[in-house]
Amino acid sequence: MDFFDVLNLIGGLALFLFGMNVMGDALERRAGNKLSSLIGKLTTNRIAGFLTGLAVTAVIQSSSATTVMVVGFVNSGLMTLKQSIGVIMGSNIGTTVTAWILSLGGIESDNFFMQLFKPTSFTPILALIGIVFLMFGKNNKKKDTGMILLGFAVLMFGMDTMSAAVAGLREVPEFRQLFIAFSNPILGVIAGAVLTAIIQSSSASVGILQALTVTGQINYGAVFPIIMGQNIGTCITAILSSFGANRNAKRVALVHLSFNVIGTVILLVVLYIIKGIFAPAILEATATHFGIAVSHSIFNVLCTLILLPMGGLLEKLVCKLVPDGKTQEKKTELDERLLATPTVALESSRKYAVEMAKCSIAALKSSLTALFDYTEAVAEEIRDLEEKSDHYEDIIGSYLVKISSHQIDEKASTDAAKLLHIIGDFERISDHSVNLLESAEEMRSKGIELTSAAKAELKVLVNAVSEITELALEAFVNDNLDAAFAIEPLEEIIDRLKEKLRAMHICRLQQGDCSIEAGFVWSDLLTNLERISDHCSNIAGCIIEASNTLSMHESLQIIKSENSDFKKKFAAYSAKYSLPNNE
Repeated sequence: MDFFDVLNLIGGLALFLFGMNVMGDALERRAGNKLSSLIGKLTTNRIAGFLTGLAVTAVIQSSSATTVMVVGFVNSGLMTLKQSIGVIMGSNIGTTVTAWILSLGGIESDNFFMQLFKPTSFTPILALIGIVFLMFGKNNKKKDTGMILLGFAVLMFGMDTMSAAVAGLREVPEFRQLFIAFSNPILGVIAGAVLTAIIQSSSASVGILQALTVTGQINYGAVFPIIMGQNIGTCITAILSSFGANRNAKRVALVHLSFNVIGTVILLVVLYIIKGIFAPAILEATATHFGIAVSHSIFNVLCTLILLPMGGLLEKLVCKLVPDGKTQEKKTELDERLLATPTVALESSRKYAVEMAKCSIAALKSSLTALFDYTEAVAEEIRDLEEKSDHYEDIIGSYLVKISSHQIDEKASTDAAKLLHIIGDFERISDHSVNLLESAEEMRSKGIELTSAAKAELKVLVNAVSEITELALEAFVNDNLDAAFAIEPLEEIIDRLKEKLRAMHICRLQQGDCSIEAGFVWSDLLTNLERISDHCSNIAGCIIEASNTLSMHESLQIIKSENSDFKKKFAAYSAKYSLPNNE
């Protein structure tokens, strides 16, 4: 192996790592919506979490990326520590897919059809298709598909270059002695861990090990410990990611490390015993691409079989290693680690937006109560909920802007913009809740008393507004189109009620039944209640818009003009919210 072989080795390694990085990033973007749906199905069931981790990692080809996402989920409160354990175990098996793909490089046959399965045969075609998709693709999905194919082609080209560069090492006795030294399990584990920690990818380090098999100097006695060490080394990414996170997120990184360390210790002891008692011939056999893929899979499957039933013990272990502090830890919201996968970050934003929506509607419900039954406790609760809603809008809005600055597809971009509009409407509802509270406080401080007729009329409007906000919350939280379609006819009823109540109050003023001061408060109440229904209409419009290609205003116009269901609901609401006979 001469100087130029060393240069080729460096170049091949660079291309291999670059190709793996490009392919992994494109896979994450391309599979983003699937990741969101998989994550949404997570339960406390350990097996479900395990299968989710396996599926996600098999799709994005990186257990490190999966684990970093899990750290982000736990840090954001979207996943519990208990849920994360199964996902992490599943990710360790999912990552073995890469080694199986790379094992195709070891195919040796003169048969034409077998030759077609060699990467050197089909990667040029993939590269050609990839560059066509990248250059001429009209949307991000096609461009990402092109990047996946190009990344894979570059990865395989880099691996072939590495294999060719190190082929001369088969004649170097020192290289053989190096791998004989790695047959010592402790040295092998250390070597695998250090290499993987440096490049932060067990898939890449396994690929490098497969490339070195071309020298014919590597036996399975060295391969087994190195693979064990690689699984420990890959934990460095999650550990680095957990810096600055909350305790549970740190525990997730520690679960990943503990799982691999405990699995390695157990299987290393077994290997020592087998080696000492039986001295199997396979330990001296020359390793191949395929054999390394098999070894990698066996190790990860055995670790999972041993430790999956002990998930509860792992949880207790990391809780003891990272104990709860004396003071309550401040919860971190909307973790920026998730921005690496924008569609997952968008799902996280939506979950926080749901919490914000519940806060806003809770504030409104309390303010409607305060109009008829004011207490200091209710007033304090309303203001606290309004401040919480404001805080949510600030952090969600800023986060959505960050998501939009990343490379996302058209649908994700539209969803982010829509969510930004919706949180604005829910925040305004909480503002109007405080306005209603202030009107109640003004009546109380000034001794203003509404007439019994005015109270009866106001209750009708309040009940209608209460229902429309419940519909808006249901429509948003559960993406319920039926609830969204029911909002517009009720909003029309509220508009008409407002005008009727305004006219009836003028009649009372003319008859001297109400004071001018009461008139000002009455006007403020009607305005705020009517505007709350407008914001509910905006929320419904955004949800309906997402279900078709029309704009929000076009959708609402069609609902009013062409939808027979609108007329039925309008008539039903008109009867339900008719004013008392004293009108």
